[in-house]
Amino acid sequence: MKLWRSPLAWTFLASAVLLFGVGGWLLTDPATSRSDALKTGGLAGGAIVALYALWLNDRRRRVEERRQDIERQRHELEAQRAEQDRERVADERFAKAVELLGHAADQVRVGALHALAGLARSRPAYTQTVLDVLCSYLRRPFEHPRYKAADDKASDDTEEDSSPEEDRELTVRLTAQRLLTELLPARDAEGPEYDLDLTGATLEYFTLSGKLVGGLLLRYASLRSSTNFNGCRFTRRVYLTAAGTGGGRLIGYFRCRGAIFESHAWFSGTTFAETADFSETMFAGPTTFKDAEFAGDAEFTGARATDSLELRRTRFEGQTDLRFAALPESVSLYNTVVRMEKDVRLPEVWGLEELRDGTARIVAKAG
Repeated sequence: MKLWRSPLAWTFLASAVLLFGVGGWLLTDPATSRSDALKTGGLAGGAIVALYALWLNDRRRRVEERRQDIERQRHELEAQRAEQDRERVADERFAKAVELLGHAADQVRVGALHALAGLARSRPAYTQTVLDVLCSYLRRPFEHPRYKAADDKASDDTEEDSSPEEDRELTVRLTAQRLLTELLPARDAEGPEYDLDLTGATLEYFTLSGKLVGGLLLRYASLRSSTNFNGCRFTRRVYLTAAGTGGGRLIGYFRCRGAIFESHAWFSGTTFAETADFSETMFAGPTTFKDAEFAGDAEFTGARATDSLELRRTRFEGQTDLRFAALPESVSLYNTVVRMEKDVRLPEVWGLEELRDGTARIVAKAG
């Protein structure tokens, strides 16, 4: 770099010019002493040097800011690249696990289920997708010899022995159910609410106890042995329409004590083969048990329905306790039937109208 292009050289030149110029000008004044003239000239020249130092510091600051900005952009690019790599690896893990769900060996299928659950835990964005895959696996048609024996209670035939393949598949399905439940957040957790679509699924010892669920579809489902929804909170629509009805479907013990249904609760056409416990449950949205059948005992003690309640053509064959803690203004009781020989407990505003076949119709009291 040539000397005359250097800002430092021009600064010293300007400082010297001011030093000698101001000093010489002041010396022409008889009232100014030589020391004062030199001091003032020195201050003028020093001001130029100070201004250069300020400019130089500002330039260094801007250079440092640009360097930091470039460094930040580099780190962001590296972070984006690393995130893309993680997403690619996660996608590959997901695709591989889904592929292995069709493997003939049950231990491979169990491993694939655990791989999917692990992916959902490490990458929460995959949770709903993994839940959808688990639900899809559980929707696959499945029959077990002991289900057939339970469906045909009148038969005196001994229970058919199950094959090793059927028992292993049952184990895989129970694993899928357990992992599905574990991936759901706790009832009072803050965060996303996941939906479950188990339409037509065959489930055994299925539990959502104490969990937070968005929407639930269990239409035409077979809920074997027992189902536990105790303390569960559903924030969106729940449909058990026609669950447990038709050939090969059954709802065993149904525990739904203290659950909360914040939206629609649809149990129309559902058949409960064993005890159904809805005590202390909150039905905050439209609720219907239209055409439902309770073959075992039905417990609704302390339940609260605040929107609408439909019990048209509902049949209660066992011990029945319908003492709701709160009932909405809109209640439909058309042809709601109970057995006279059973212990039936009703709210004070309801009564019984005896029929000829040993049954009684629940009706609302006048006035």
